[in-house]
Amino acid sequence: MSTLTLAVRDSTTMLRRNLLHARRYPSMTLNLLLTPVMLLLLFVYIFGDTMSAGIGGGGPDRAAYIAFIVPGLLLMTIGSTTIGTAVSVSTDMNEGIIARFRTMAIHRGSVLIGHVVGSVLQCVMSVLLVGAVAVAIGFRSTDATVLEWLAALGLTALFATALTWIAVGMGLASPNAEAASNNAMPLILLPLLSSTFVPLDSMPGWFQPIAEYQPFTPAIETLRGLLLGTEIGHNGWLTAAWCLALAALGYRWSTARFNADPK
Repeated sequence: MSTLTLAVRDSTTMLRRNLLHARRYPSMTLNLLLTPVMLLLLFVYIFGDTMSAGIGGGGPDRAAYIAFIVPGLLLMTIGSTTIGTAVSVSTDMNEGIIARFRTMAIHRGSVLIGHVVGSVLQCVMSVLLVGAVAVAIGFRSTDATVLEWLAALGLTALFATALTWIAVGMGLASPNAEAASNNAMPLILLPLLSSTFVPLDSMPGWFQPIAEYQPFTPAIETLRGLLLGTEIGHNGWLTAAWCLALAALGYRWSTARFNADPK
């Protein structure tokens, strides 16, 4: 068989292995998935009226606030899910299975590819689940076209791929699973420092650059525009640039750590 055929075959095997692990041990994924769901319910039913009145400058409008926060929470879901990837990669490295894979006649990159593809699939499924909860409590996307829906799905997959490669690098660089979980916490904290819950112009002036110049804010604004059928401006290009840069950085970091001789 050709090198490409072997790579595809071995990567498929590793993908099946990671999906089986996720199915047999779902507690990590479920725990991480609960965070955006609980935040969604908290901000809609507890803070929704107050937040919507403050943002809109008028009376409370919970439906409008649901439409505002859902895109940010969908991307937060991706950040939460990729923490599980960092933990899974670190666990593999420390339990000796990677050392066993190194002695086998398999494509070297298939181990990482299996983790990445499996994580992206889990991210997309988690986003769909959180989206279903959002629809159940009142989120509607009636102004978006079919093309915008497809673009939103593509953005979700691209953003998940970028964050997953970063998470894989974090997992490889961590000495144990607990450290991997801690090192990956920025992937769930950064959305809290973005335009997820309030617009940028409502933040203190000194804090706005922190919220603006990070990957989550342009991605949230782009997804918000696609789902609500509004303008996205320059955020689409910024999001694409962030995703490509993070994916390239994560890929180089991960492959360098994985190919390094074990100590």
